[in-house]
Amino acid sequence: MEENQKPSCSCCSGKKTLREEEEKKKLLNRLKRIEGQIRGIQSMLEKDSYCNDILTQSAAVSAALNSFNKELLSSHIHTCVARDIREGRDEVIDELMVTIQKLMR
Repeated sequence: MEENQKPSCSCCSGKKTLREEEEKKKLLNRLKRIEGQIRGIQSMLEKDSYCNDILTQSAAVSAALNSFNKELLSSHIHTCVARDIREGRDEVIDELMVTIQKLMR
């Protein structure tokens, strides 16, 4: 991608992170479990399950997604952020702060 070219979608920066296969597999497995939990909630709704039971499952999904975010954020700080700071690209700190603010909403 050229320097002045914008990414093709508004949700991402166009940057990439190369991950070890084991880390990628671990993160993808977490997301697949979360996806399964979401499908379970959909099924509960279709079966007219009790509200409190659905809310309990929804809370579990939120906790699982928060856990995923914590793991990914930790990896990001230890790799991408640390590398950019070592290379003198301190603007990564501002980017990190925006990301943390989004996660804390």
